[in-house]
Amino acid sequence: MADSLPAEFDVVVIGTGLPESILAAACSRSGQRVLHLDARSYYGGNWASFTFSGLLSWLKENQQSSDVGDGSTAAWQDLIRETEGAISLRRRDETIQHAEVFCYAGQDVGDSTEEAEDLQKSPSFAAPNTLTKPLDAACLTEETHSYVTSFEAPAKDTPNNDGEALLEVTDTKETQAKEKKYHGDETCVHTVSDRDRDGNKPEVEGNTDPPKQNRITYSQIVKEGRRFNIDLVSKLLYSRGLLIDLLIKSNVSRYAEFKNVTRILAFREGKVEQVPCSRADVFNSKELTMVEKRMLMKFLTFCLDYERHPDEYQDSIQCSFAEYLHTKKLTPNLQHFILHSIAMTEPSCTTLDGLKATKNFLQCLGRFGNTPFLFPLYGQGEISQCFCRMCAVFGGIYCLCHQVQCLVVDKESGRCKAIIDHFGQRISAEHFVVEDSSLSEDTCANVQYKQISRAVLITDRSVLKTDSDQQISVLMVPPAEPGMSAVRVTELCSSTMTCMKGTYLVHLTCSSSKMAREDLEPVVEKLFTPWVEMEVDEEELTKPRLLWALYFNMRDSSGIRRSSYSGLPSNVYVCSGPDWGLGSEHAVEQAETLFREIFPGKDFCPPPPNPEDIVYDGDDKQPEASGANNVFMAKPELSEGSKNIESLQN
Repeated sequence: MADSLPAEFDVVVIGTGLPESILAAACSRSGQRVLHLDARSYYGGNWASFTFSGLLSWLKENQQSSDVGDGSTAAWQDLIRETEGAISLRRRDETIQHAEVFCYAGQDVGDSTEEAEDLQKSPSFAAPNTLTKPLDAACLTEETHSYVTSFEAPAKDTPNNDGEALLEVTDTKETQAKEKKYHGDETCVHTVSDRDRDGNKPEVEGNTDPPKQNRITYSQIVKEGRRFNIDLVSKLLYSRGLLIDLLIKSNVSRYAEFKNVTRILAFREGKVEQVPCSRADVFNSKELTMVEKRMLMKFLTFCLDYERHPDEYQDSIQCSFAEYLHTKKLTPNLQHFILHSIAMTEPSCTTLDGLKATKNFLQCLGRFGNTPFLFPLYGQGEISQCFCRMCAVFGGIYCLCHQVQCLVVDKESGRCKAIIDHFGQRISAEHFVVEDSSLSEDTCANVQYKQISRAVLITDRSVLKTDSDQQISVLMVPPAEPGMSAVRVTELCSSTMTCMKGTYLVHLTCSSSKMAREDLEPVVEKLFTPWVEMEVDEEELTKPRLLWALYFNMRDSSGIRRSSYSGLPSNVYVCSGPDWGLGSEHAVEQAETLFREIFPGKDFCPPPPNPEDIVYDGDDKQPEASGANNVFMAKPELSEGSKNIESLQN
């Protein structure tokens, strides 16, 4: 029972975000007694993934402005002894702000009057004046309140032991045939009004046009809500990044499946274009001249080995990467592709950071697919759960909906000695890990936080239509004005198990300068057209239609130094929330740094033992030495990026 936990552990971890989950798994794997708590009802914190209805419930929870009463506060204060002090923890997550929801999809005529009325009641959900009515999370049925929190892995994620251990990367082509049986490349608008939908519609004989599909309504989205797995933070995995290496090394990858990102896109002069990533793509590209192709290959070859040629960039080391590219006499076309689609950095980033990002992109090419990126099926929230599962396998204890009231500090030593939970139970430990969002205002009084602007969209088709409707794409939209942030767009198809068939799930992310809607709405207007109830010629629809949109700001606590927090004992360690970067390198680095600080000299997430090599009490025979650590690892192909570039030059 959660109200009768053991009274003593080695490590207590508060929060189930990605860095906390990795750290908890590493501690449990090293033999420590781990208690992992979260006040929320789901795993992942701000790294979580939700079904559509779960997301609306999450929004409703975040909109509640009133905090919990102070009665229980007095109760835990009575439990503090004279020789002890206490550091209270925040009782409500305040990292999400300025959430706004817009529904552009209409309602079915067959929807009940009560349901239609329920969809209009919430004053906290806004809608454009020219579009449909505001939505209310309260109208959802009982079955909609489901969160992606199960530890059960899909039946097909059985590890492959016939050779090296590989991430299970599903080819997008495998699902295309099945998907096309269900829907086509796009969803069309009816050219009849709602009241005439059931009436007789004249048919023109001899019309050879393909039949138009029914429009997607909000009711359909709600009914298919379990098909959605919507990430609070939009991330991709670099194929040679720290997170992929950790997943393979620790064998946590057996709990998840991944898909290749199929396209890198660019937005230039109002058009979306595909960026060539392979030899065939480069030489088939109509966007680059032959001279540009040679210039591009020469520059990328230099980037792969730029450390050995400091004279090539030493004079520009104080310049921005955009200015450095200009000094290399690259064409504007090439400068745009390199800056926004290969390095994927801000124009203001330093020359060294830009070269490093370009090299990382090139080295990640070709390991698992045609692009450097992977995406986890069912969303980014699966990764946190995978590490939680590893922690549980090695003895970690988990409790959700378990509020921690305070940290108990010994006045004499200055060290934290215990926590007191909402049941009033005192739980002792040697080390305590706390997510930043749990710390009180007093503790964070001197901390200067950044903000991330986020948008989640549901659309009817891809931003760049091709023969395949199962594309996973990433696009960087350059800033409209100097000083503003570039906007990263990630578009997911239904085969990623993140949206219903016939739709796309689109994530927009940038560093905040204003409220999320103000930062991101201009980009949304460039790429998408709001759904309108009127006759529209399909040939005139050059942009995907927007069905539903969510905007919100999220706190970015990455980069905060420990010294910025006030009054933390030396054995209390803080994990930050998500940053706005594309990868999850910061979370892995933070988890490993804290682990080595807590347990110096111990291995960080070592490979699990082979079951055949485990010696049980009473076994008469010892395992053969040759079987020790028989864990299959992905072979590091360090020269893969160089091979890709060399093949492009031949």
